[in-house]
Amino acid sequence: MALDFTAIDFETANASSASACAVGLVRVRDGRVVARAGWLIQPPAGHDRFFELNIGIHGIRPEDVRDAKTWADQLDDLAAFAGADILVAHNAGFDMAVLKRACEATGQACPPYRYACSLQVSRRTYELPSYRLPSVATAAGFGPFPHHEATADALACAHIMIDAARRAGAADLDALTTQLGLRVSHIEAAPLERVA
Repeated sequence: MALDFTAIDFETANASSASACAVGLVRVRDGRVVARAGWLIQPPAGHDRFFELNIGIHGIRPEDVRDAKTWADQLDDLAAFAGADILVAHNAGFDMAVLKRACEATGQACPPYRYACSLQVSRRTYELPSYRLPSVATAAGFGPFPHHEATADALACAHIMIDAARRAGAADLDALTTQLGLRVSHIEAAPLERVA
């Protein structure tokens, strides 16, 4: 086995988990970053209002996504990049909820990804006053970076997992999570409603 995974990060337009407006993806093979990608997304209809609070965090405005692909149109690109990898995110519950809820909002089948959380891993790997992504990334020897830029956040997350696996002597994510008393989870996507 090898330390292979895809780190992922979403930014959202508002408080709705379905309001994805950007994604960052970083592919890791054998414990090394080998590819990265990121793009803006038009949030699903009904979830596409941009809150000033969110704009203040990531700087993405409605006009920035006007010509971007919709969630439904970009989902194949996301799936093609991630393949069958385990997804990793910092506070993975948030990012997996975005993936699941945006699919539900657009009637797409949510890919049945396995995933791990770098926030949980970091809490069992480092002794820090804060486990926010920039703090943990620094402890992992990565940074500084533009926090809340989706691809940069995914890259920071990838480096945290690489460093944690190195410190633990773990060959892959299953071994790392098991050794830390955690687990690799699975997205439980709701079945799509059939139209009679």
